[in-house]
Amino acid sequence: MTTTDVSAIKQGASEQGASKPGASKPGGRKRGQRSPLASAGLHVTLIVASVIAVFPVLWVLLTSIKPAKHAISTDFVKEPTLENYRYLVESTSFFTWFGNSVLVAGITTVLGVFIAATTGYAVSRFKFPGMKPLMWTLLITQMFPMAILIVPLYNLMGQLGLLNQPLGLIITYLTIAVPFCAWMMKGFFDTIPVEIDESGRVDGLNPFGTFWRLILPLAKPGLAVTGFYSFITAWGEVAYASAFMVGDEHLTLAGGLQTFVTQYTSNWGAMSAASVLIAIPAAIFFLFAQRHLVAGMTAGATKG
Repeated sequence: MTTTDVSAIKQGASEQGASKPGASKPGGRKRGQRSPLASAGLHVTLIVASVIAVFPVLWVLLTSIKPAKHAISTDFVKEPTLENYRYLVESTSFFTWFGNSVLVAGITTVLGVFIAATTGYAVSRFKFPGMKPLMWTLLITQMFPMAILIVPLYNLMGQLGLLNQPLGLIITYLTIAVPFCAWMMKGFFDTIPVEIDESGRVDGLNPFGTFWRLILPLAKPGLAVTGFYSFITAWGEVAYASAFMVGDEHLTLAGGLQTFVTQYTSNWGAMSAASVLIAIPAAIFFLFAQRHLVAGMTAGATKG
């Protein structure tokens, strides 16, 4: 082997090593590694976005501990006090509103998860007359703005005697949550192998038994997303709660908050304190469901 051949072999080996994944680029960086300037820009962007996201929540929290005379001031903390929370607990019907919201949101969540799961499973696994019109109906109902439905729903609830009744709000919120959740659950069930259903039938299970015992345990991520969406829909909705419910003993938290700021009075401190307390159950629900949320939303979006 000549000296020329040896040099050619070394050069080829060097080129092959440079072409391997992870090989260093000029300047000592590996392939795919960000430059210091790009990394710094990314971190600055994330910090700015985090500050923008957290600032409104922090401002409401700070306003809730300010005295009334400083409620709309730009000072972050000035003469901090818990007077707003004491007023909320002792001088308002906050606990009545809270109980009404827990009742409405709890029943809406349970029924919403059950109806959406069974509907999504039926559409995913079975072929029946009217299946496509049903799914199109569920989709089309999501296209109407909430505001234009208040009057017809109000008249319908009035004719049924469901105004000022928790059941009226529950039915209304189900009409909002179930169509979206049923579509999402249908996409999630499409990702679960049909062979599992077939094995259940071989073992003598009927369709509902297969769904309840075999499929539902595998659908926890999708159920978590459905439950979270149904809960948030009922917990934080304002328009229907304000239109359908009147009187302190019937109001939910969303309607009760509006009593603090009217055309005649503005109690921003009490409203901020109530907002902080309202956010706690939603945050707790989110903490329990968060590990399933990303998986459930991703899986539900893979097939439609």
